[in-house]
Amino acid sequence: MKKIAISDIHGCARTFVALLEKVDFQKEDSLYLLGDYIDRGPDSKGVLDTILSMQKEGFNVFCLKGNHEDLMLKGLMGDRDALLTWLMNGGEEALSSFDPEETGNVPSRYLAFLDSLPCYFEVDHYILVHAGLNFIGGNPFENQHSLMWIRNWYQDIDRAWLGDRIIVHGHTPRSMDQIKQMHTDLDKNAYLNIDAGCVFNHQGRHHLCAFDLTSRQLFFQKNID
Repeated sequence: MKKIAISDIHGCARTFVALLEKVDFQKEDSLYLLGDYIDRGPDSKGVLDTILSMQKEGFNVFCLKGNHEDLMLKGLMGDRDALLTWLMNGGEEALSSFDPEETGNVPSRYLAFLDSLPCYFEVDHYILVHAGLNFIGGNPFENQHSLMWIRNWYQDIDRAWLGDRIIVHGHTPRSMDQIKQMHTDLDKNAYLNIDAGCVFNHQGRHHLCAFDLTSRQLFFQKNID
C-alpha cells in the first residue's frame, strides 16, 4: 500500500491526474495533499472536482489547507485586503475556472470543504504540512498561520522536539535538482520540500512532484496544462 504526498497543484488538473497515473495510485493507497489546490493555473475548479470525486468514490484522499486557500477564504468572507491580494496572486484565474454565471463567487460547497481542512498531518514518522513549522516559541502545531505561510525556517528546527520525524512540505517552489538534493540529504536534514513549481516555467521548475512516504521514492510530472 502506497502513501503518496503531493503539494502545490495550483489549478493544474491535467498534470495532477497524470501524476496520479505515473505513481499508479489505487484505491487501497493513501493520498496526502498538502495544500494550494487553486490559483495561477487554468483549472482550479477541476482540481477540486477531482479531489472531491475521488473522495466520493472511496479513495483515501486526505487534504491540508494551504496559504492560497486561506487567502481565498478570508477574501471571499469579507476581508477586502485579503481579497485584493488573492486576486493579484492567482485568484482571477481561479474564479475564471468556475461557472461564468457565478462570476465573482466560488460555490459554497467548495468553500465549506476548504474551510474544514486541517493544517497538518502526522503519518507514520512524517509530519506533513503546507509551508513549515515555526519553532520559535510554543508548540509548532499551534501556530496555524505559520503552518500555511512560513518560509526560511530550517535553521530554527528544534531537533529534540522533532525526534526521528521527517517534515514534508511545499509552499516555496524549488527546482527538480534542489528537491533531489534534499531527498539525498533526507536523513541528515529531516525535511523535504516537494513544491516543484508546477506553474512556474523557469529555473528547472514547471513540474508536479510526488513523494512516496513508504518507499521514499520521488516522482515528477511535467506540467501539461
